[in-house]
Amino acid sequence: MQLADDSEISALTLAYYNQRAEDFREGSRGHDVSQNIDALLRHIQSEPPFSILDFGCGPGRDLRTFTRLGHTAIGLDGAENFAQMAITDSGCPVWCQDFLKLDLPNERFDGVFANASLFHVPSQALSRVLSQLLVTLKPGGVLFCSNPHGANVEGWNDGRYGTYYDLAAWRIYMGSVGFVELEHYYRPTGLARELQPWLASVWRRATV
Repeated sequence: MQLADDSEISALTLAYYNQRAEDFREGSRGHDVSQNIDALLRHIQSEPPFSILDFGCGPGRDLRTFTRLGHTAIGLDGAENFAQMAITDSGCPVWCQDFLKLDLPNERFDGVFANASLFHVPSQALSRVLSQLLVTLKPGGVLFCSNPHGANVEGWNDGRYGTYYDLAAWRIYMGSVGFVELEHYYRPTGLARELQPWLASVWRRATV
């Protein structure tokens, strides 16, 4: 895999999203991710309402959904323009934090929803970031993630940095920090695998 400097990855990727925040909001407004939200929520074993961290919340679309379902949602995004949009559009708290410089509370959340966000974390930082997400979950808490999959390569793509793992490699990363797999699937559903660019998976923090 190609390695790159963390600070450069963050600066250029966040600049990409800040510059295109309005276009991204309009382009993603109608995306149906209900399958992914359901996959997270059905595996949480605590009593609702749940405390949810929307990791990489973007303009706040899914924060509104979690709130409408009666849960307590907090957003996190490194792009300042996204964070402000999400606060305005959802009314939820949003933490503006670089994925590679996280400052998360311990055992705060029942669930973490990382929809199309973790693939921006370079391989050399991934285990650290996953460990931080593990610790911010309550014991038994659940992490959902959806990433574009690939042949275990990484690098720049149209001004953004991305990592593209297959299921076997993703399982190694997740298991090595203490997550237990609950399920996985490819999206969009009902299509041939070569037409399903997204790998979704759900993981639990062990209770001991």
